[in-house]
Amino acid sequence: MPFRTQEILTQWLEDFLAAGRAIEGTVEVLRQDGADGADTGLVVIELANAPTTLYLEPVAPGDPRWSITFLARDVDAARSPDRVSALAAELAVIAELCRHLEALSASWDAPDLRPSGGRPALL
Repeated sequence: MPFRTQEILTQWLEDFLAAGRAIEGTVEVLRQDGADGADTGLVVIELANAPTTLYLEPVAPGDPRWSITFLARDVDAARSPDRVSALAAELAVIAELCRHLEALSASWDAPDLRPSGGRPALL
């Protein structure tokens, strides 16, 4: 079973952004060490419209599902209605990115049924 390396996730993120989706906050793909030192991938996003960091990661090795985790904050965050609308739009794009990563993970983890075998090429 292949792991989603930092390089693979960077390519998938670049493909998402190239398709016209914009992430307002700061996004970074990090290496995440899994079992036996495997690189399982981690996408970290610092939101633009709230003082919050979140990360996207695979639920488990071999599972195409991804989860979004919001890191705990020590302070309250009051926002105007306009900023809440902007935050909602920002989170909608992040949810789309998570679904994009799930779709690519499903095809990446699926067995290749071509006669020649091998792994599917990166999109």
